[in-house]
Amino acid sequence: MKNTDFAIHLGRYFTHYLPNERGSSPQTIDSYRYAFILFLEYMESIGIPPEKMTVADYTRENIRRFLGWLEDARGNSPATRNYRLAAMKGFIHYLKYEFPDYLDEYQRILSIPLKKTEQPEISYMKTDGIELLVNQVDINKKNGLRDYVILLLLYTTGIRVSELIHIRVKDLSFTEPYTMIIRGKGNKGRYVPLLKVAVPHIQKYLSVMKYDCAARYSEILFKNHMGKPFTRQGINYLLKKYGCKAREIGTAYVPKDLSPHKMRHTVAMELLTAGVDLVYIRDLLGHSSVTTTEVYARTDA
Repeated sequence: MKNTDFAIHLGRYFTHYLPNERGSSPQTIDSYRYAFILFLEYMESIGIPPEKMTVADYTRENIRRFLGWLEDARGNSPATRNYRLAAMKGFIHYLKYEFPDYLDEYQRILSIPLKKTEQPEISYMKTDGIELLVNQVDINKKNGLRDYVILLLLYTTGIRVSELIHIRVKDLSFTEPYTMIIRGKGNKGRYVPLLKVAVPHIQKYLSVMKYDCAARYSEILFKNHMGKPFTRQGINYLLKKYGCKAREIGTAYVPKDLSPHKMRHTVAMELLTAGVDLVYIRDLLGHSSVTTTEVYARTDA
């Protein structure tokens, strides 16, 4: 069976354009891929099977109806609908150079507006809650020391869980000023300061794990009980485990739905309360725009 122009270029979009030219993360690529699986499912439901779909079928009207199908038939929220639309628009930035004949239709697709979504309330912890949380860790145990350093880095740097699980030993620098290089969204690197009080704990962890030798310089910093790199779910499990222990002592201090992202919110709110400039907080958290960071200022107000 001969491939259509749509099939050929959608394949190139995922295998070459997104990972190589755009530097998109595996998570972003998976999210976009799922959006197109749903889009092809919708197109088949209206009589255009995937093997017969062409670039000419990639129109504003078909995408607009697809978005309506997501909300009406699948019960997707406006936020989810907006994520799928972002994937649809992302493909346009590839197609416009391959098929410039359809530029007018591409502009029509790009003009599809996002739906307004309700801004969720930012949940974060106060200092008492953080202290209660970390006090549940037994740092005299090997895994306890590892868990303590994980919590320490989440709380003192505000990094994303996806960034935490990819840190390697070589990313840490113990020459003053102490820093750590983080690879964030789009594989963009940034330097994050390490607090001086955190450094001895990190160095002790490296020594216990025997990471302080040249042979292990490139290894992943945090591994689970099976000796494999942590997953997002593994870090979430750790936080929930210590969160449950902390809540048995003081329910009001630790939220029931504690997550790595709430630790990130906590860092941002503490810096803001301490009078740190929004631009610095933006750079620390790795936000692409200070507009994203401004949500913390509105919460503080």
